[in-house]
Amino acid sequence: MIIRPATPADDDAIWRVLRPAIESGAVFTAPPQGGREGAFAYWRPAHAENFVAEIDGRVVGTSYLRPNNPPGGHADHICNAGYCTAPEAAGRGVARELLTHSLETARARGFTAMQYNFVVATNARAIATWERAGFAVVGRLPGAFRHPEAGPVDALVMWKSLV
Repeated sequence: MIIRPATPADDDAIWRVLRPAIESGAVFTAPPQGGREGAFAYWRPAHAENFVAEIDGRVVGTSYLRPNNPPGGHADHICNAGYCTAPEAAGRGVARELLTHSLETARARGFTAMQYNFVVATNARAIATWERAGFAVVGRLPGAFRHPEAGPVDALVMWKSLV
């Protein structure tokens, strides 16, 4: 697997990866009806670096890494990241590799911790992956996510020190 910075030439492939997850409404807070433009507005937050994961030259995942708070402020040493895997690549370790890459990149950028602000509690596979990597649940937001099938579910705040 190769993980590299995303380029504009990757936009179609990134949309192919993001579309099923965003339109399902089950794991991301982006509006499911926002289309490509809405998805990219969500996936490319201010000050973010975007990456893609490739297997055999095909994009099978994407991620972003950014300061969790505005650069230059008193909390810009904490970063945030997001990950999405193509459905056909589920179970192949793509999210785990993107996570490893983001942790290494975050340390190289001088971040001292990573925080996930809103992990949908029904996303058990992702939660298990983050916990195996040393993330802890530091907060729970009761009923904060309107899951399309499960109804109101909790969202978790997860955190890991990078020092």
